[in-house]
Amino acid sequence: MPSTTRPSASAATGSGASRVVLVTGVARWLGARVAEALQAEPSIERVIGVDTVPPEASLGRTEFVRVDIRTPSIAKIIDSARVDTVVHLNLVTMTAAARMATKEANVIGTMQLLAACQRSAAMRKLVVRSSAAVYGSSARDPAVFTEIDEPVAPPAHGYAKDAVEVEGYVRGLARRRSDLIVSVLRFANFLGPNVDNPLSRYFHMPVVATVLGFDPRLQFIHEDDGIEILRRMAVEDHPGCFNAAGDGVVLLSQALRRAGRPILRLPSPAVQTLGDVGRRFGGLKGFSPELLRWLTYGRVIDTTRLTNELSWRPKYSSEEAFADFVDSQGLGRSLRAGIFDLVTGGVEGFSRR
Repeated sequence: MPSTTRPSASAATGSGASRVVLVTGVARWLGARVAEALQAEPSIERVIGVDTVPPEASLGRTEFVRVDIRTPSIAKIIDSARVDTVVHLNLVTMTAAARMATKEANVIGTMQLLAACQRSAAMRKLVVRSSAAVYGSSARDPAVFTEIDEPVAPPAHGYAKDAVEVEGYVRGLARRRSDLIVSVLRFANFLGPNVDNPLSRYFHMPVVATVLGFDPRLQFIHEDDGIEILRRMAVEDHPGCFNAAGDGVVLLSQALRRAGRPILRLPSPAVQTLGDVGRRFGGLKGFSPELLRWLTYGRVIDTTRLTNELSWRPKYSSEEAFADFVDSQGLGRSLRAGIFDLVTGGVEGFSRR
């Protein structure tokens, strides 16, 4: 990120409410819903949504600008509109074939965006969607991760590693622009009626492979609660890094029974091989090594700091978030025994080979 002279605090918008908000990744469901929530705020005069492709649904009074945040054009938009708040949601997962392009979007795009924020005299607040994946997943993990805990096995690749790098660049910006209010949200996995991500596709598989001998503890955040957290961070001042998840935990075996998915327990190498085949032919799009580790060891994060800061708790527990996801997406119905036997017989034969 280029080194520039930091604008004085008096040159910024001030300590008042956000007036002009820019939301990245607005063509995806999360960005679109956050923009929708922010445009309903009376104190916000303009909401500008940016992405590389147009959104499929109407954004209401949100102004859409088609731009790649990896380019200098993002700085022109921030300067010309005198954006005072940026909500950065443009961190995306990927398929194996698109890894380099995704890393560029996640890391290089964030660097370019933060450089623009650093140079802007109007900027006063940055909200960044990160992920609890920065803690990794390991057999040596603590029972619960707090925000100050370091990962036992740091993520080595994929989306989780991107999130670690992004947080590093955000901390660098916060040091250089101490006048900025910077909020980083380490979300558990999103679930809900509108969510489409590697985890939701995993639970849609007709027969779900799990790692033999492991039943990890999982946490989820309902999409409605995630939107509310991001809305509050944008319209209120809550600097710091916060874990975000629904209360409680769900065992993977409990989740699969609730979703009505037949379970195929395999050794870890066989599950990885199944994931590799799935990525090649599209059936397990996004089934990454990070997801496999999470589905082996799980991860639990402590959300005390967030609930104390906001004086608010998520409406949905992890169990309730998963239940709403299952009900809204028509899961919960088991396969007929004949189909299950046919599929599992083929997979077991493949894994033996």
